[in-house]
Amino acid sequence: MPSNVFCVLGCSVCCKSSWNQLQDLCRLAKLSCPALGISKRNLYDFEVEYLCDYKKIRFHKDLERELVRRRHRSKPPRHLDPSLASYLVQKAKQRRALQLWEQELNAKRNHLGRITVENEVDLDGPPRAFVYINEYRVGEGITLNQVAVGCECKDCLWAPAGGCCPGASLHKFAYNDQGQVRLRAGLPIYECNSRCRCGYDCPNRVVQKGIRYNLCIFRTDDGRGWGVRTLEKIRKNSFVMEYVGEIITSEEAERRGQIYDRQGATYLFDLDYVEDVYTVDAAYYGNISHFVNHSCDPNLQVYNVFIDNLDERLPRIAFFATRTIWAGEELTFDYNMQVDPVDMESTRMDSNFGLAVLPGSPKKRVRIECKCGTESCRKYLF
Repeated sequence: MPSNVFCVLGCSVCCKSSWNQLQDLCRLAKLSCPALGISKRNLYDFEVEYLCDYKKIRFHKDLERELVRRRHRSKPPRHLDPSLASYLVQKAKQRRALQLWEQELNAKRNHLGRITVENEVDLDGPPRAFVYINEYRVGEGITLNQVAVGCECKDCLWAPAGGCCPGASLHKFAYNDQGQVRLRAGLPIYECNSRCRCGYDCPNRVVQKGIRYNLCIFRTDDGRGWGVRTLEKIRKNSFVMEYVGEIITSEEAERRGQIYDRQGATYLFDLDYVEDVYTVDAAYYGNISHFVNHSCDPNLQVYNVFIDNLDERLPRIAFFATRTIWAGEELTFDYNMQVDPVDMESTRMDSNFGLAVLPGSPKKRVRIECKCGTESCRKYLF
């Protein structure tokens, strides 16, 4: 028998299928196969292993949902037909995979907010090529210079010495005593840094404390892939999350953008606060912001933030709530956000995949259809 083909009663199954998939095919067909280790004794083990491992309520909900999808109007069947059994086995395996991924995400996060994962839409499991990180991953040839000085304030909000860190950079204090941003979008935020005398509870340390809300990565039911929703109420102007990924040069971003363009992916965020030199690529390395979808009427606003690195070409990108966001609501931001009519290039996704919108640019890229579904939808992301 050739090594790349298994023969079962005259049928051939290409070994591009996994070993487990081949075993499941035999069990569904109720066929023994010594080469795969399937005998009459263990023929039904997969149903016992997966179906009986379901929580009873979860099993019946999955069964009912699939029967509705198949427009099965009668009572639930007493015996599962092979296709239905196969679906439930796949669903059980998916739940197990998503549970393990959820555990992995929470093991890697360094922030207070927990992450849950949910897919009640299809059988897609965890993304295969994604590594969770908590801060920028610096690409080749790029250096982040640490700040050399810090503030001497005893109370950064009420008694700022020399204007505290924002004042030293000729900017305003960004937050109120509740940690809500009070600057208009487009103005930079300068937080206290590792060399400041103030402690962890300083009101000018907000973004650096990380995500504080419990969030859920969920599968959307309208073709937008994964999305993120909050599991608790978020007050207006509160910090929600950072956009984290790999910092690369604009030249490298243009090269990768050609690839992402063909895939219809959108993970490049230009750091063009003062100069379009660097880009954040969250396609492979990223945090939960990797899964946040676009909306033409978003509930998140982008701000440039400076903490331990004061290079204005390398700001940290922070999302703040534009309004009260209720528990269960999806989080979104505008991939083509224009935050300041005076400085329209500031703080927005790379609207041309690694190529800034330059007048007279000869390059043409594929327009991506917008699926946000809002009344103000522009029909295209870019």
